[in-house]
Amino acid sequence: MTSTPRRPIGVFDSGIGGLSVLRALRAELPHERFVYLADSGHAPYGERGDAYVAARTHAITDYLQAAHGIKALVVACNTATAAAIHEARSRYPTLPLIGLEPAVKPAVALTRTGRIGVIGTRGTLTSRKFERLLASLKGQAEFVVQPCDGLAHAIERSTNQGPSAQQAAMETEALCARYIGAMGVFGTQAGQIDTLVLGCTHYLFAEPALRPLVGPQVRLVETGVPVARQTRRLLETGALLENGAPAEPGGPVQLLSTGDVAQLQAAARRWLDLPASCCAAVSVPAMADNSHPEVAVAQ
Repeated sequence: MTSTPRRPIGVFDSGIGGLSVLRALRAELPHERFVYLADSGHAPYGERGDAYVAARTHAITDYLQAAHGIKALVVACNTATAAAIHEARSRYPTLPLIGLEPAVKPAVALTRTGRIGVIGTRGTLTSRKFERLLASLKGQAEFVVQPCDGLAHAIERSTNQGPSAQQAAMETEALCARYIGAMGVFGTQAGQIDTLVLGCTHYLFAEPALRPLVGPQVRLVETGVPVARQTRRLLETGALLENGAPAEPGGPVQLLSTGDVAQLQAAARRWLDLPASCCAAVSVPAMADNSHPEVAVAQ
């Protein structure tokens, strides 16, 4: 008797940054299957309006449900979470939805100087959701908030091959230096910023550029591990958690892109040690319907 295929968990981001969350999800949930969608053809989200980001979020959710039968969705993008998560929960009441927010609450528990830096996209850091998050922590710490225009896009391009990747890597380092330099003094002494929240999933991949700028004692706080744990809790609550044998080798992860598949392939090899064969191109129309968008497998 043929066993019923396991329904995957959907994960999406505006690009490759959400791979940092996918990495944490795979470590936390080794028995699960995943389908990851990088909406690179419509990035960067952080410099788009809320209405645009919300429309993309709904189109991608419709697609992942119709074409892949996902049992839960991780919105692995701070900007999309801020712009669309509340409406998405109303539109998809039976689908467990896990969003992201800059990890300022964990940072409050970690800081010793009481000064916390937060870097993120402009869309995230100027959102009402983030404003409410900071207001809920008023008096518990001082936050130095720095939008980082262009940084996520530079990190994305640094995964390419050849001279363009080298140029993007240099741009990533220059942007990190500019934005970190604008925030003040980092360190563990009184009045210094001793904790830095990475408020965009892409930024974890810039740690080699960030670490020399802030020093070895400053804590870098990202969202992947807490999101993976919350995903487990929701799956357990809904009796959706797989507890059998680990997902089959070569088959547990499918990576899709609405943009440059070669870029996704390079990122998957570099950061997840996954083969190029896991990646494919997909077209997700702006107005989702009941049809299944055609998926073209990258060669």
